[in-house]
Amino acid sequence: MFDLQVNPFSCFDRDWALVSAGTLSSYNSMTISWGSMGTIWNKPIVTVYVRPDRYTWKYLKENELFTVSFYPESCRDALMKMGRLSGRDVDKAAAAGLTPVEVGGSVSFREASRTLICRKIYMNQLNRSALPAEAAKIYQNGIEPHYLIMGEVLELRDLPENRD
Repeated sequence: MFDLQVNPFSCFDRDWALVSAGTLSSYNSMTISWGSMGTIWNKPIVTVYVRPDRYTWKYLKENELFTVSFYPESCRDALMKMGRLSGRDVDKAAAAGLTPVEVGGSVSFREASRTLICRKIYMNQLNRSALPAEAAKIYQNGIEPHYLIMGEVLELRDLPENRD
């Protein structure tokens, strides 16, 4: 159905991506390094993980649509800024030099080489007591566990001119 052409084992962890939700008039985005892609309930899906203390969480919770976008290596510094800065305090996209664009009822960035437009189909917080001991260590000192947000991939927007 979609020809994504990414390595599913590095596209989040090593290459990073942005998850965005909202509309051009009110949105937030953040760098993610946790995610997966696959098929469930006969649907192509992408799953991202976001802690509830992140500003982007509010937008993911309140909106049916979200995007996951991938970038050429030349955008690495911009992705670092999108991960370090908070949308509560600053216009992260402007600070990172990214250009927000409307895509499929949500938001992505002109600099993205690929954007998945997703419809939220499932969301639930990780259960701290059910996690393996090694994973549970992440959530010490009052840190709330991540939410798993699963989205059906409705469309893939590919901008080949932005590829490295």
